[in-house]
Order: sequence, then structure tokens, then C-alpha cells
Amino acid sequence: MLWRNCFFVVLSLLSMTRTVTAQFFATPLDCRKSCLCASNIISCSKTNLTQIPTELPAFTAVLDLSFNSISRVKADWTPHRLGRLHTLQLSHNGLYFLSTEAFVYVTRLRLLDLSSNNLKQLDEFIFEPLEHLEVLLLYNNRITQIDRSAFAGLMNLQKLYMSNNQVSRFPLELVKERSRLETLKLLDVSGNKIKNLPLNDLQELPAWVKNGLYFHRNPVPCSCDLYDLVARWFNMELSSVVDYRDEHSCVMPGPAKNKLAVMDLNKVYLNCSEVTVMNRESFLEQFLVLDCDTRQKNVVKSWVLPRNILLSPAHKTALMLDGGSLQIGPLTAEDSGVYTCYATGEAFNETLYVTVLVFNGTMSGGLENLKTAYTTLVGCLITLVLVLIYLYLTPCRCPCCPGQDLEKIDPRDSLHSSTVSIANRAQGETGQAFSYKHVGFMDEQLKQNGRLNPIGEEDEEWQGEATERGTSSGHRYSPMVV
Repeated sequence: MLWRNCFFVVLSLLSMTRTVTAQFFATPLDCRKSCLCASNIISCSKTNLTQIPTELPAFTAVLDLSFNSISRVKADWTPHRLGRLHTLQLSHNGLYFLSTEAFVYVTRLRLLDLSSNNLKQLDEFIFEPLEHLEVLLLYNNRITQIDRSAFAGLMNLQKLYMSNNQVSRFPLELVKERSRLETLKLLDVSGNKIKNLPLNDLQELPAWVKNGLYFHRNPVPCSCDLYDLVARWFNMELSSVVDYRDEHSCVMPGPAKNKLAVMDLNKVYLNCSEVTVMNRESFLEQFLVLDCDTRQKNVVKSWVLPRNILLSPAHKTALMLDGGSLQIGPLTAEDSGVYTCYATGEAFNETLYVTVLVFNGTMSGGLENLKTAYTTLVGCLITLVLVLIYLYLTPCRCPCCPGQDLEKIDPRDSLHSSTVSIANRAQGETGQAFSYKHVGFMDEQLKQNGRLNPIGEEDEEWQGEATERGTSSGHRYSPMVV
């Protein structure tokens, strides 16, 4: 009995030693029992591995180690260079440690999947050897700290998935370098703990980058600048906002930390101004450049000017620049209107509208505005002086003035001035006055013409007297016209 018990103890110790050996010492690749090998593709998924197998073939192109228990990736996980390996999958492994030299022998990687693990930080220059990497999957980890140089060297990176982590800083270094923006198509940092977004830097990004920049489900404070960015991207039909419109929320100030949809900030909370996409304002004689910012690159662009005028090389004020932008100027009032850019690509076509408003004035500085104000003021003063001269310095018409021979006439006789002048002239020529009939007729006529309301009994009497005079004399007198 004693020897039998000893035998079982020895077997158990051997089994434990074998398990410990399997955990701390990698085993050679076994394509018959644990892994599936087909040409240059090796799949060891769901085989309870705790270490990456050794003796991997140099021609390996795809290595799938997902759904295992590999918790550490050390620098010597492959002792020789795998120059043809372009896909490495390590998702769902409980991975929490990455050596800073983990990828020095696999520099030709184009896809690296580290998602759904327990990574907490990304050290400096950890991905620097991967200059050909195009897709990096880091979502569903516990990453809280990212060194600013962690993504250095990833000059061909196209897609980076970092959603559902605990990152508190937006990786601005990924979108700062213009050379990287030429290749970057997707950056997903949604579902993190980012509180500060570089809104100005994000607003200046090309449309093809903004179309794939996902930052929803982050505790960003509510502001009109945030609303302006989200609303503009929504009006431009960018997928990053259109596809997750209801998940773009912000945190309202206060101890409650209530969340509010960003697109409702103009209605409920901050009363932010409505956003209109692609509106440009300018002044006369200026030059204006209109961008045709599309969601895809390498498209054929063409412009249609206001009043449906096709852009041609012979146009005097409009010129198409390299890259598809349109330069117009020097601006005139007729340049106001809607400019349309048509972008034709392999995947889909886009149409962008830019509304230009040219103000009826120049903007050459404050001096120009002062000149206009002074000109207006001087004109007003000159007009006032002329009015005063007209009112108070008119030529003298009184008898005492030089060259005046007529006697002063009573103002009440102003209506009879013509008659008096005629009577005086006639008396001077003949030496006697008119006959009583003529003078009496003129007096009666003037009395009628000078009366304010020549309707009544006196008119009838005057008409009767005139009739009698006309009958006795044999003819009617016509009114005198002077």
C-alpha cells in the first residue's frame, strides 16, 4: 500500500511539473495536435496555450493565437526574424504585458490584433518597429496611460481602434503630422474617459479623416464649440457623427453631471447658434479660396459658379488651384451666390455647396473706414452751410437797395402788384389814369381773384354788375394777363 501511494504522489508531481513547464517554457509548434497549419497560415486559436509556440516557420504569413491564455509577450518570443509575417492575432488572451522589444523581429506586420485583453499602458516607442503597420486593434482593454511616443513610427497606419478603454487623453499626435494624415482613415477613441477634446485641431482636419474619427461616449463638457463641431460634421454627412448621432453626448456642469445630447444644445441648454455648413463672407476687392473638402481622396473635382456658369480657364475672377480648391477674386458684388463642387470617385460621388456673400464695401483697414466717415461728415456740413446761406443771405429786394426805383409796397397789396405797375405805367405815358369803367372793372376783377372764398352773394352781385357793364358797352372785357 505504501509503495502504491508513493507511486501516485510521483505521478502527481510529474503532472504539476509538466503544467508548470508548459506555463513558463514555450513548446515547439505542433501542427498535428494543437495547431492547424495550412501553407503559410498557422492557427492555434482556442488551444489553451499559455506561451507563443517556438520554432515557427520563417515563411509564416498569418499567425492566429486568439482565445488562449497568453498573458505575456516577451522580447524573445521568436528568436529569429519572421520577414513575411503580416498578420498577428492575440485577442482574448488576458494579455497584460508587452515588452518594448516585442515586435523587433516582425517589422513587416500590417495587422496587429491586441483587442479584448488586460493591457493597462502603452510604453514609449513600443510600436516604432512596425513602420508597415496599417491596422492596430486595441479596443476592449484597460488602457489608462499612453506615452506620447507610443505611436511613433506608424507612418502607414490607416485604422486604429481604441474604443472601450480608460484613456483620458486624446492622442493628438496621431493627427498632427501631415504625412500620417495622408494614410489615416479611421481613429476610434469612443467609450473612453476623455474630457478635453482639441476642437480647433479636429475642425481643421481633412474631411476624409473626420469621416472616420469616432469620439462619442466620452465625458466631454457641454459647450457651443462642441455643438458647432458636431453639427457641422452632421451637416456634412460624415459617418462618425451620422452613424452615432444619438450617442454624441456631453456632461452638463453641476454636481449631478447630467448628460445631454450634443445636437440639442441649441434648443435646450446653451441656446447655441444654428450651424450652416460652408458659408463664406468677404468684402470687395478681396481674394477668397473655397475648399472642396471631400470624404475620400483621389477624386475628380469640378466647379459650377453662381447662375449655373461652368468654370473655364478663360474666366477672369475664378481659378481652380491644385488639389481642387477654387480661388475667386478680386471680388465684386456679382460674385455673391452659391458655388457647387462636384467630386467624382470610385466608391461614390459627392456634391458640396459653398454660399459666398460679398459685402458692398472694402476691408483695407480702419483707415479706409475713417475716410468714409469723414467724407460723409464733410458732405453733411457743406449741405448745412448751403441751406443757411439760402435762408439768411438771399439778395436784398427792398427799395432802399441800390438800383431799386420802385416805392415800397405794402405787403397787403402784393396781390395787386401787377395792376399797380400797369396803372402807373399807363399814367406815365398818357398823363391821365384809365377810364373809370376800365379801372372799376379791374378793381372788381381783382377783388374777385383776391378773395379767399369767392363763392356767395357778393359773387352774384359782381356777376350781375359785370353783365350790365358788358351789355351797355356792347362787348365783354377779357381779363388782362401781364
